[in-house]
Amino acid sequence: MDLDLTSVVRTVAAAVPDREAIVWRDRRLSYATLANRANRLANVLAAAGLGAHAPRSALENWQSGQDHLAVYLHNGNEYLEAMLGAFAARVAPFNVNYRYVADELTHLLTNASARAIVFHAAFAPLLDEVRADVPTLEVFLQVDDGSGTALLDGAVHYEEALAAASPEPPPGSPSADDLYILYTGGTTGHPKGVLWRQGDIYPAALGGRDLTTGNEWTDLDAIAEAARHAGVRSMPVAPFMHGAAHWMAFNAFTGGNTVVLPSVTDRLDPADVWTTVAAEQVKAMLIVGDAFARPLLDELRRHRHDTSSLTMIISGGAALSAPVKQALLDAVDDLVIMDGLGSSETGTQARQFVSAGGTVSTGTFTPGAGMVVLSDDRQRVLGGTDTDLGWLAQRGRVPLGYLGDAEATARTFPVVDGVRYSVPGDRARLDANGHLELHGRDSVTINSGGEKIFAEEVEQALTAHPAVRDAVVVGRPSPQWGSEVVAVVEFEVDAQVSLEELRTECGRHLARYKLPKDLVVVPSVQRSPAGKPDYRWARAVVEGSTST
Repeated sequence: MDLDLTSVVRTVAAAVPDREAIVWRDRRLSYATLANRANRLANVLAAAGLGAHAPRSALENWQSGQDHLAVYLHNGNEYLEAMLGAFAARVAPFNVNYRYVADELTHLLTNASARAIVFHAAFAPLLDEVRADVPTLEVFLQVDDGSGTALLDGAVHYEEALAAASPEPPPGSPSADDLYILYTGGTTGHPKGVLWRQGDIYPAALGGRDLTTGNEWTDLDAIAEAARHAGVRSMPVAPFMHGAAHWMAFNAFTGGNTVVLPSVTDRLDPADVWTTVAAEQVKAMLIVGDAFARPLLDELRRHRHDTSSLTMIISGGAALSAPVKQALLDAVDDLVIMDGLGSSETGTQARQFVSAGGTVSTGTFTPGAGMVVLSDDRQRVLGGTDTDLGWLAQRGRVPLGYLGDAEATARTFPVVDGVRYSVPGDRARLDANGHLELHGRDSVTINSGGEKIFAEEVEQALTAHPAVRDAVVVGRPSPQWGSEVVAVVEFEVDAQVSLEELRTECGRHLARYKLPKDLVVVPSVQRSPAGKPDYRWARAVVEGSTST
């Protein structure tokens, strides 16, 4: 049974109307209030003529038959309301990276054919700069963020628009064929809009499975009954513009749980995070790899915080290294760490759980439903005793394609023996016990002397050294090797080690041909707000450096 997200969330809201859905600063929105506000926004969009205009059956996989809403916001209740309200109006919302400069923002809004945008007031000047180059944009909803920025010409205040709209569900019935759009980060190229049917993304990543059995929900009554027995308080620390963060929020909404947000949302404020964990008795927290974990650990070392409510930290979207995992387990009593593997193009694929006393590692996972490894030629599924390096893939609930890009859709979502797969570009193998060994994204693979070297595995080896706070690895042209490995490293405060010392540490984990040939030291490794490595920045740093 395919389910749309609006029907699921409405079912949960009817089952637990008085339970807190979102807690942020002084705002405590019950499920009934959240449903009311989402309906009001849906009616605002519908009144502007936005909605679904073509059935899925009449479209190619890379096409959309719906209008699109750009969500250009920091974290807050409005971000999640925008998504829920758009879904209810049969409008497809999509994430906007709030760090983008004018050219990048123009490209994204144009690529998405955005017809409406909801944005924080602080972003109004940049939006005003680019909107003439995005002729499809017609509806502007401005959210007050305390910045004092004047209302953009032609825009409407978000709260005023909601107050004037009906709280009743808008006309029309949402469909499981309605789109969920997630734009990729664009750290290795232009961002691409991944098109999912809601009926597929719900079980793939947004809570559409019974956690006790792993089976997909098929009955709204069963979802309502499970919600009545839920009530976990979870905190996405990462920006909602990153899939993992709003995936956690929607897992909460579709399960009847509570989303708690840190007060500070324009940056990671570790003290604020831990203060909110204690004040709101947060049980589960989502972070993105070492980039989030290290500052949180630093804060625990500087100041005492009550972490007694926290039982699980979930990491996704970037590597959480073994030393950092161990440090988290040492710092927080009775903690379980779940390292999740997935992508915009696959949903959740695999997991690794570790608790105190367990074996701590990075890059090895237990496969989830539909995860497979395809052969190097992408013509067969590997399994049994076949442990060749192949392509990490997903079958079953997978996206339709990339918005407006037929070629990339065909390349990333091939059909093998009549079965459609998602193959976003990660290299992996299954070991003899059926566990997944992740090697890394092929697009950042370095071909040196005829050998393929995965940037992620070198980065993990580098961060095993106690002096290394963060590292990104890229290739640089070499007359001898074709391309050589260069490490861009940020050291811990007052720490400094040589290239040879780093090579010695890496040599404990990697074959010699994979070791860095050069080292570039930077004050701070640049990552996206979601914690993902910025390889374009790292290449520019390496190109502008002098060899050590």
